[in-house]
Amino acid sequence: MTAPELHKVFVYGTLKTGEPNHNWFTKDEEGYHKFLFKAKTVAKLPLIIATKYNIPFLLYSPGNGHNVVGEVYEVDDKVLANLDILEEHPDYYIRELNEVQRLDGDKEVVKVWIYVIKNFKAEYLNRDTLEDYSSKGSHGLEYVVRYLRQDLNWKYEIIRK
Repeated sequence: MTAPELHKVFVYGTLKTGEPNHNWFTKDEEGYHKFLFKAKTVAKLPLIIATKYNIPFLLYSPGNGHNVVGEVYEVDDKVLANLDILEEHPDYYIRELNEVQRLDGDKEVVKVWIYVIKNFKAEYLNRDTLEDYSSKGSHGLEYVVRYLRQDLNWKYEIIRK
């Protein structure tokens, strides 16, 4: 029997420890996940909060925004598949390899999967950007969990047509 393939995933929003979607790491009881380290993106990217549901989005616009702080996890194929469902990859978010730098004193640069929005409306680049997201942050824009959302068209607010 071959060992399962493991993937490194960088999370910057509601999947981080203590955030509303962190439980997606354990949706499949047989799935494997392990916190590895805190990190920041090597490229500056705009992390914004948008839509009436206060969703954090990482826009793929290198050079704008901040070196975004998040967490790196090691996950198996089952957990990665669940994260793809949450992020609606590849139809909404795009999961692609990017570089992050460890923040635990090591400074090592590591390639990880990151979920980004590529097809966004240009005006979203004018929004305030965050370096480190928390649903209960000083921004006052608490994330609204999926089961409380009434409007299913929220996704199209940010996507360029």
